[in-house]
Amino acid sequence: MTSAPAPVAAALAPGLPLAFSLLGTDSLSAARRGVLTLRHGVVQTPAFMPVGTQATVKTLHPDEVRATGAQIVLANTYHLMLRPGLETLQAAGGLHRFMGWDGPILTDSGGFQVFSLAHKAKIREEGVTFRSHIDGTLYMLSPERAMELEVGFGADIIMQLDHVIGLPAGRDAVRDATERSHRWLDRCIAAYRGLDGPARGSALFGICQGGLEPDLRRESARYIASADVYGCAIGGLSVGEPKTEMAAMLDVVGPELPVDKPRYLMGVGSPEDLWMGVERGVDLFDCVLPTRLARNAALFTPEGRVNIRSRKWATLHEPLDPTCDCASCTRFTAAYLHHLFRADEVLGLRLASVHNLRFLAREMERIRAAIEQGTFSQEARAFEQRYRPVGATA
Repeated sequence: MTSAPAPVAAALAPGLPLAFSLLGTDSLSAARRGVLTLRHGVVQTPAFMPVGTQATVKTLHPDEVRATGAQIVLANTYHLMLRPGLETLQAAGGLHRFMGWDGPILTDSGGFQVFSLAHKAKIREEGVTFRSHIDGTLYMLSPERAMELEVGFGADIIMQLDHVIGLPAGRDAVRDATERSHRWLDRCIAAYRGLDGPARGSALFGICQGGLEPDLRRESARYIASADVYGCAIGGLSVGEPKTEMAAMLDVVGPELPVDKPRYLMGVGSPEDLWMGVERGVDLFDCVLPTRLARNAALFTPEGRVNIRSRKWATLHEPLDPTCDCASCTRFTAAYLHHLFRADEVLGLRLASVHNLRFLAREMERIRAAIEQGTFSQEARAFEQRYRPVGATA
């Protein structure tokens, strides 16, 4: 396959951990083509970030991740805080050296996992008290502690601690969580400055909340836009709400965010959602979806997702996707992948993960080229006509 060259670190001004330049925009939508320069390399945007929750993209060697076209990966602060812990990572020389990945890394704040995994979490203004899902140990995660962890890990992009709530939720609960997220952002910024985060190469992003309330979303976007942060993330979406409502919130938020800062839609990884998000001005995406689906035998194809366990693939002695240049499709057949999953062979998980990550990387390459060539809207419509999302009706 033809893989993207390894990112080469560009010069950054002293004390600046990030530089972002727009190369062009689409005339018929909000789609943007840019270049994001970080301490550990350059990211061509729009881009999808594979998730390496516990300092690894599950089943894959870092070289395999790079070969799919991945430019930047995400790791999870909650999980890394619990194990191996900040002290171990610092003794190893930082997160990059520990996990053997020399490209950029983004770490989330751990806030989402506190609320999704620790069911007995207690949320106070000070922060969140919770018990480890591993051994029950009691922890406190505050905005200050989140910054200490993320800057200490040596991540290139770090996220504020925010108050995440599930949807649907009442308006009062959404407002309370949104306003707390704003106050926590102010505390994150103060702690980040005190830790000399920019000079240490970590760029802090704020997170827009607001649930599905347009006015609260707009208010939050304006707050993040005015904050002293290097990028603007959009959180609290892709949590089960209809896709039309997620798109509507992006339409509300987009015009309020600074043009000259990167925009990151958190937790989104379906092919159709990537096209939709780019159309509304998003530059960065991440999600566990492509690798989680892969480990469960669900593979992306140009026409939609398929289950490689299905008997229909048992005798197809051709690549699952003849148009795909990934290391799985260029060497192995659909019948072989089918066999691996039927036989519960670990190699199947690995080959499927390579394929799904490469599929999304190729979609992002197609998107970037289309924006450059002024054909994004036509390519987006062509994608919609070709690709059938799960649950879509004819």
